[in-house]
Amino acid sequence: MKVVNIVDAVKRLLIGRALPSEGLHETLLPKRLALPIFASDPLSSVAYATQEILLVLTLGGLAYLHFATWAAVAVVCLLAVVVLSYRQVVYAYPSGGGSYEVVSTNLGPSAGLVVAASLLVDYVMTVAVSVASGVDNIISAVPSLNAYRTGMAIAFVALLATVNLRGVRESGRAFAAPTYLFITGVLIMCATGLFRWLIGDAPVAESAAYGIEPAPGDADLAGLALLMLGLRAFSSGCTALTGVEAISNGVPAFRKPKSQNAATTMGAMGLIAILMFSGITALALISQVHIAEDTCRLTGFTGNCHTTPQRTVIAQLAASVFGGAHSVGFFYIQTATALVLVLAANTAFNGFPLLASILAQHRYLPRQLHTRGDRLAFSNGIVALALVAGALLWAFHASVTNLIHLYILGVFTSFTLSQTGMVRHWNRALRAEPTAARRRHHHTARAINAVGAVVTGLVLVVVLLTKFTQGAYLAVIAAVVLWVMMRGIRRHYDNTAAELAVADPRAETVAPSRVHAVVLVSTLHKPTLRALAYARATRPDVLEALTVAVDRNEAEALKSQWDATGFDTPLKTLASPYREVTRPVVEYVRSIGRTSPRDVISVFIPEYVVGRWWENLLHNQSALWLKSRLLFAPGVMVTSVPWHLSSYERHPHRPSRRAPGSVRRGEPALPPWSRTAGPGSQPERGR
Repeated sequence: MKVVNIVDAVKRLLIGRALPSEGLHETLLPKRLALPIFASDPLSSVAYATQEILLVLTLGGLAYLHFATWAAVAVVCLLAVVVLSYRQVVYAYPSGGGSYEVVSTNLGPSAGLVVAASLLVDYVMTVAVSVASGVDNIISAVPSLNAYRTGMAIAFVALLATVNLRGVRESGRAFAAPTYLFITGVLIMCATGLFRWLIGDAPVAESAAYGIEPAPGDADLAGLALLMLGLRAFSSGCTALTGVEAISNGVPAFRKPKSQNAATTMGAMGLIAILMFSGITALALISQVHIAEDTCRLTGFTGNCHTTPQRTVIAQLAASVFGGAHSVGFFYIQTATALVLVLAANTAFNGFPLLASILAQHRYLPRQLHTRGDRLAFSNGIVALALVAGALLWAFHASVTNLIHLYILGVFTSFTLSQTGMVRHWNRALRAEPTAARRRHHHTARAINAVGAVVTGLVLVVVLLTKFTQGAYLAVIAAVVLWVMMRGIRRHYDNTAAELAVADPRAETVAPSRVHAVVLVSTLHKPTLRALAYARATRPDVLEALTVAVDRNEAEALKSQWDATGFDTPLKTLASPYREVTRPVVEYVRSIGRTSPRDVISVFIPEYVVGRWWENLLHNQSALWLKSRLLFAPGVMVTSVPWHLSSYERHPHRPSRRAPGSVRRGEPALPPWSRTAGPGSQPERGR
């Protein structure tokens, strides 16, 4: 049909031609493309990790900003530990399951599902926070776009989903340049700013002259309250660690040697992220960036604090280093930052579908999520992620401040359980390893993972304590619901498999005692006669025609017409005082089953095959409803008998060769314009 062909043409334009399954090896990634694909999230998160630390510390005014240095040092140390720990995962579990496989193997399926649920929630949050932060940086450069924040964010998610539907390799090519431009720009900015500081010309941020009024209840903090403020700042800065585990999930996408290339890429990612985060934090403190969640708390702020947003930290740094908000360097940094933050969601668009595919293969999620699409990507997972993330952005108005509290809880749950599982993995390996050199290697690896488990476990506790009441409880609820749902899906698949398992093949193939065929009749016309002929061809034990008397006069006329033809098949008429068709038919078919429970009832329904999409609205509605209801009747088979209308015969995209036996069946000859140029021609599909 025309609409179907238009949709197919648009699909091919957006995602390209379909690839054969044998072409999967062609999508494997070199390290230069794997870095922007799998590491764009942790690399880009440095654009807002420093800002989140400062936003928390300025709740008490300017007095506590000196704690930013200690929070940043703690984040850097944690990032180094996590990167080293996940390099062990890459070598030990190269099949792509990452944290889920590690925990399931070493701590059990239930713990593995906790990790899976946490990571799935965190991937959704990665998309939402990254895109919202990217939109924030666009608005910092063009404040007039603030009113279109939510629409822009949802449009970016749709664009990312479309690019990822084209395949992993294509998305890597599209996203590589912005990621490398961002890395280069940030490193140049940090080097320039720090050099100016060393020679005595330190850059000064536009907000350096602003004062900040402490939030109510957060002035003059001491003791436990001050400790909690510092821990909260640290936990907010830990957003720099999001996405670190993505490389361990994507090892199968690397070129050979897969584990070595993945570990090298992870090491490069960790080093670059540490350099950029450290540089941005140092530069923010040197240039005296003063930023507050509520701009009305800023003293000296120019503009309406209720409608005018404050520029992001990285925007203020770019302006101070490169000579103002109208300089080329400023717009370069803002463009690169906005692009990479939006594209950082690509890490989740690779991690979420892959993890969902593994879970579907293990029967914890619907099997459709394990199916590759036309471009050999896990299309259903990509679409599902885009829909959920888009809904989240819409619900929270694409606000980073509102979304950030739901973030990073899942990833630290994954970190902690994964490193604990790796400790058990090395314990088991040590018991079976006789070689001294290999035992020393295992001891070192176990020590790294043990440190990682302890540190990330402590951070998880801090995140729970500091963020739970501010919105993190929603992420916890979502993960728990997802965990219960996955357990339920697995239970359903297991029960279904047990129910359908064949114990005795001979017993399952015993023929029914009789076959009772019912042909549904609405009018005496060609489709009805074809359905009757098909039913006779099956040689049933009982054959009857059935009609429903919605209109008494029409039913009597049909009965007279039927009797006049001399058919030996009786026509049974069902009364319908309330003018229903479906219920009388279903009740009659069920009554046959109750009378003869060992019989198989075969219902033949004539249907029209049309050539235009809108003709479907005019035909087959009763047939579709009947089929849907009869499917729930035990012991009933439903057979659709097609009749091709002339609109289908004239349709230019239908198969133009006549089917075998068409002359014998009396089908009309094809019009000359619809015949193919030569024998064996077939219409092209998907080209």
